[in-house]
Amino acid sequence: VALVESGGGLVQPGGSLRLSCVVSGFTFDDYGIGWFRQAPGKERQGVSWIGRGEMGTYYTESVKGRFTISRDNAKNTVYLQMNILKPEDTAVYYCARTSRWWYSWDPSNYDFWGQGTQVTVSS
Repeated sequence: VALVESGGGLVQPGGSLRLSCVVSGFTFDDYGIGWFRQAPGKERQGVSWIGRGEMGTYYTESVKGRFTISRDNAKNTVYLQMNILKPEDTAVYYCARTSRWWYSWDPSNYDFWGQGTQVTVSS
């Protein structure tokens, strides 16, 4: 099982980035995927989740209207489109898989994680 994030970088406030999470080693359609982030000195925070099949999406309040999560099952990939980025979005972003049918922000409900990708929002 592997999850590999990419797409992070340095961007100015108000800018955009698209993160990708490519998965392998398991049946992608059978799992939900969550995006988390962790800033220095802070706990890991749930950002967005997408369910398997038609189970929908969910966002933490601070990113609603700015971030969009999607999945391409043919490419075994989940995307996180991040617009109108703010300095407080700066963090390492991780994707992780869950067998739960609905979202959870508890990291213990996710059994495999990627290595993370750094997002820095600064002028």
